[in-house]
Amino acid sequence: MAHRSPAASATRERPPGPWSWFRGPQPAGGVDDQVIVTELYRVYGRPLLSFVLRLTGGDRHWAEDVVQETMIRAWRSAHQLDENAASLLPWLATVARRIVIDDQRRKNARPQEAGEGPLENMRVPDGLEDLLRSVVVSEALLALSPAHREVLNETFFRDRSVNEAAKHLGIPVGTVKSRVYYALRALRVALEERGVTP
Repeated sequence: MAHRSPAASATRERPPGPWSWFRGPQPAGGVDDQVIVTELYRVYGRPLLSFVLRLTGGDRHWAEDVVQETMIRAWRSAHQLDENAASLLPWLATVARRIVIDDQRRKNARPQEAGEGPLENMRVPDGLEDLLRSVVVSEALLALSPAHREVLNETFFRDRSVNEAAKHLGIPVGTVKSRVYYALRALRVALEERGVTP
């Protein structure tokens, strides 16, 4: 069994009285707010963090934020702290518990966050895809024979009927129909070769 010297027990056990929880050197003219907060962290930081960790379900980051907010509130109301209290831990624990409750209410009031997973797979029309598709279609059209390209140009791109295209091209209507049919087949093959499925 270790023997304690009377000097060591005198420094550790302070008689109850004003600022009995305060273990730092006591200035004669009173204690500065910043000194109080520093001492609060030193004396109550770990026990308060342990308490708050249980309240937050083991979330250390959240618990540290709550302890910090608790100490900020203690600093703001340092002049109101009970200097005759044997311990300020009950007051600090009450403040911390209220902060946790407020945080939980705030989280429950907001809609559930979905994360970024679904957004990564969501397609956003930005015009680039349409531009690339038009470039690929233009290249595929260049692979067609001039007669097929000409008939598709008249019927699809200039939006003419078969009769109007036949009249403009100076060929029979049946020939326009036949060329459109075979031109579309050739265009489909050219697009598939370029990795585009119509």
